[in-house]
Order: sequence, then structure tokens, then C-alpha cells
Amino acid sequence: MSNIILAASEAAAAAGGVSGSFTLAIAGAGAAVGIGLIGMKAVEAVGRNPGASGKVLTLSIIGMALAEAIAIYALILAFQGR
Repeated sequence: MSNIILAASEAAAAAGGVSGSFTLAIAGAGAAVGIGLIGMKAVEAVGRNPGASGKVLTLSIIGMALAEAIAIYALILAFQGR
């Protein structure tokens, strides 16, 4: 999926005039999908093994934070105009 996003970003850059809004939109969509998948799999894991809910919660929070960091980096790039 990241190849598709990279290709779309490069195609838009080649077309000219890509603003930070496009960068932020793509990164925000990617982060949202990532967080959704992490949440889905965390709920599935707790459903299969309720005793591991503490470990699953910890790992899912770390994973969601890393996925959200992508959107924060894109926000920084958008403010810089890249």
C-alpha cells in the first residue's frame, strides 16, 4: 500500500504544485488505516485470549502511537510547504 501512496505522491509532484495539504491528507489517511487495523487486531487478540489483554493493550497503544507519528511528521512537512 505504501508503494501506491508513494507513486500517487510522485505523480502529483510531477504534475506540479503539490501543496502541504496533499501530503497531510495522504499521511492522515494512512495513519487512520493503520490505527484502525491495529485496533481491529487488538480486539481480535483479546477475544481469542482474554488473559493477555494487558500485554495486547500495551502493544496496541505503542503501535497506535507510532502510526500517529506519521501524521504528525506530515503535519510538520505541510507547515514547511513540502
